[in-house]
Amino acid sequence: MTAPEPAPQHATGPDPRQAAPAPHGLDAALLLERAHHDACRAAFTAMVEGADLQVVTGEDVSASGADAEVLGYQLRSNAKALHELPEGPLFFGRLDFAHGTGGEHEGLAQHIGRLRISEHPAAPPLVVDWRAPVSRAFYQASARDPQGVAVRRRFGWAPGSRGDSADLTGLEDEHLDAGASTHPDGGEGERGAGAVGPGGGLPAGDGGIVAREIERPRVGPMRDIAATIQPEQDDLVRGGLAESVCVQGAPGTGKTAVGLHRAAYLLYTHPRRVQRGGLLILGPNRAFLSYIAEVLPALGETGVRQSTLHDEIGRHRATGTDPDRTAAVKHDARMAEVLRRAVYGRVTAGRAEDLFVPEGSYRWRVGSRALAAIVTDVLAEAPPYETGRERVRSRIVRRIQELAERRSGPRPAAWTRRVERARPVSACVEAVWPKLRPEEVVAGLLTDAEALARAAEGLLDPDEQRALLWPRPPRSPKSARWSAADLVLLDEVAGLLAHPRGYGHVVVDEAQDLSPMECRAVARRVRFGSLTVLGDLAQGTTSWAASSWRVQLTHLGKPDATIVPLTMGFRVPAAVLALAGRVLDRLDVDVPRAGSLRRDGELRVRRAHGDLSGAVVAAVRDALAHEGSVGVIAADPQAGAVREALTAAGLPSCGPDDPAARVTVVPATLAKGLEYDHVVAVEPAAVAEAEQRGLNRLYVVLTRAVTRLEIVHERPLPWEQ
Repeated sequence: MTAPEPAPQHATGPDPRQAAPAPHGLDAALLLERAHHDACRAAFTAMVEGADLQVVTGEDVSASGADAEVLGYQLRSNAKALHELPEGPLFFGRLDFAHGTGGEHEGLAQHIGRLRISEHPAAPPLVVDWRAPVSRAFYQASARDPQGVAVRRRFGWAPGSRGDSADLTGLEDEHLDAGASTHPDGGEGERGAGAVGPGGGLPAGDGGIVAREIERPRVGPMRDIAATIQPEQDDLVRGGLAESVCVQGAPGTGKTAVGLHRAAYLLYTHPRRVQRGGLLILGPNRAFLSYIAEVLPALGETGVRQSTLHDEIGRHRATGTDPDRTAAVKHDARMAEVLRRAVYGRVTAGRAEDLFVPEGSYRWRVGSRALAAIVTDVLAEAPPYETGRERVRSRIVRRIQELAERRSGPRPAAWTRRVERARPVSACVEAVWPKLRPEEVVAGLLTDAEALARAAEGLLDPDEQRALLWPRPPRSPKSARWSAADLVLLDEVAGLLAHPRGYGHVVVDEAQDLSPMECRAVARRVRFGSLTVLGDLAQGTTSWAASSWRVQLTHLGKPDATIVPLTMGFRVPAAVLALAGRVLDRLDVDVPRAGSLRRDGELRVRRAHGDLSGAVVAAVRDALAHEGSVGVIAADPQAGAVREALTAAGLPSCGPDDPAARVTVVPATLAKGLEYDHVVAVEPAAVAEAEQRGLNRLYVVLTRAVTRLEIVHERPLPWEQ
């Protein structure tokens, strides 16, 4: 599923000169393309059956045990990926390359889809994978730079199509060699006379197929955007594996989609390197992960780990809570040095005693000065704590071995292993470099004011130290009620003791909300890999949210990552962004207002005169009269009452964990990253007052709408005060 696309050998599919239809040739053109899709469907079915057969026959292949196991795993993985590919159209576009250009693809016609389809592995493809080099022209070619393309064709499929050829209902051609004009959807080129829509008319709306796809109702989980990737998004998606990039994306600019498609592109382009190192998608919460869960499988990539940071670092369940002041100190970057001092403060080089290791009637002696020198040298090398502990042991054994060989010659390996396990040696190592557990270190700091004062000297003031101390120390670390912030401290200590598992590439969404200590947890997992960082400084809602991407990237261990802004929105209507911009003007962030290509949205403000619940119910009923999903977003304390009011009115709703629900009630703190066709924003003043960065949260809430935003309120609106 992720093998790079070989260069095609000759044209496939209908001849481009036949398939660029004049209006009277619409039926013939559709029939040709539907027939090609039928051929693709038959070839894909054969690919699935062939993969299943390979699994069966691969079990009998003559190979060593290890080789057979690897081969079997690869064959099973390939078959599994093909079976898990969601049903749907097998192609969404086509490139007809011009004659006479002398290019590699001169005169060819290539259909573009979500994966490569061919009748035989060595045969020219019927469909080219959207990630293949030849497909880049589908996203980048323009009238100013045709890149050898004569015609770019887009296909219109019936909404919700499961891939039946009869669902192919429209074609739209851009003749890139016939002069330039600007499309309302942002692309350049001239839509030729053969551009046709459903039923034989012109493309619906001013933007044609691309605009209709972008504006299609958002019922269910997030969709991939392989058919509608814009040139600036494509540049980010196809960045190199070694390149770390930060995408500062305004609402609706597709930053999350860019990150997911970049992951799919890297898996396709560098399958062995990425799979060997591993690829991780980090989202802000599980509701968000549920929402994006189907994007990568739709692109042919399964088995990618999608997780939250707390799931990655959680050594325990977070059952405790911290006051805001305490949490802020625990998340502060200074805690890294406090914890480092606490860990390495357990090393006692200056208090080492002479070591005696008996062997028969003789005792080998390593003096206290020699032991102190060994420990000091290892400390100077700054290895992970557990590595340093083993280095101390090995150097003590080496010193004893040197003494023994001076006295009676070389010793066998068995003798060395016996000395390594000798009780006096183990006791000596434990005395000078004791074995530690993260829970012991953190609990020791949070319960012992003197130990904390030693580790925090010159870093934390007395008030900050008092904020860290547990008011009721647990009887033991095992009985402690760890908070979410404590889990970050535990991970920092675990990283000091031993390096955690690393990944080849990590995609971090909503990264502006990560604290410095959380950033360090991410950095430890990508020490030798690369990052795709996604976020929006204006949507930072935690008390420690980033105000500068350069500072945040330094905490993430990638200070030289490229920062790329996305400011043109494809999701949020212009009227909604204009209103959100009034909130943005009140935020202390250096982020420009976003623009939008959407002119079809609707913005309404409903004043509730003493009956907020009734006004919300009425707004939801109005929204249900339109196609698409409905998100009702309220301040967290109000969300439960809103859901009860809807249920009482006969309008059942679900929580954000069910992305397929028609009506969803969302607490404001969980709205980030989600989108709905119709959003009912309940009492914006309550959202703004619910937390320290409530205006930032309100900015998030107002920009979740894809088509309609209705604001229901009794109190004055924050942006009008």
